Amino acid sequence: MFKGFEPVYDSRSQILILGSFPSVKSREVGFYYGNKQNRFWRMLEGVFEEKIGDSIDEKKVFLYKHGIALYDVVVESDLSGSADLSLEKSKFLQADISFLLPPFTKVAAILCNGKTAFNILSKSYCGKVPIALLSSTSSANPKYNFAEWKKAILKLIPQNSGSTHTK
Repeated sequence: MFKGFEPVYDSRSQILILGSFPSVKSREVGFYYGNKQNRFWRMLEGVFEEKIGDSIDEKKVFLYKHGIALYDVVVESDLSGSADLSLEKSKFLQADISFLLPPFTKVAAILCNGKTAFNILSKSYCGKVPIALLSSTSSANPKYNFAEWKKAILKLIPQNSGSTHTK
């Protein structure tokens, strides 16, 4: 079984972005969206018009600063490759996300990065925080839509909010 990553969040997190499970490349790098072809970090740079450093610590600081919590719906899986379509057919352990939601944080919405994350979460989630399905930022997704990501994030955290998250 392969293990996923620890969640990145603090008590002031306002948006929870849920992926499915780390790709092989991300597991090699040791952090979320480690495949340089994935659009995730470039998408956040575009939304906030701010450069994100390459180190894990710089990425975490960016997430805290902008009120973004990051986690995956699967914390452990026997998936040997990276294909999300195979993940739903693999043996996996679903994440408990309750500690990432109010009253422990200020999360007002869960944004699922792709259909697999949304499908897995939807099967068991019965919380009050709304869930949104957004296009996967994977380079394998030809239907990726930057505009929908920007709209969803800025609706919850306006760019000029002056958010100054630090852990």
